[in-house]
Amino acid sequence: MSTSDAFSFTAEIWLWKADAAWHFISLPTSIADEIADVVVGQTRGFGSVRVEATSGDVQWTTSIFPDKKSGTYILPIKKDVRRQLECAAGDDLTVTLRVIGEAG
Repeated sequence: MSTSDAFSFTAEIWLWKADAAWHFISLPTSIADEIADVVVGQTRGFGSVRVEATSGDVQWTTSIFPDKKSGTYILPIKKDVRRQLECAAGDDLTVTLRVIGEAG
């Protein structure tokens, strides 16, 4: 699996409609399709993909998850990340993702 490809995009932070206050960004479908091609047969539980995410000076390791309803992957934005970036639901955020390989 290639880990050198970087996928950059800007999208709006949205709040999961549930009891918990989970914040996410939906990846553009074109980028989700590219990532899906890179990780064929390499996904983890629930179809998740390990990634390194960067926004501004903040970098974190997480997983993106396939969302059947929207047909793309969704990226969780942790509370600590939102605090460091001073962002909230409704804000646009520019993110760069790198897929983390099996050795990552």
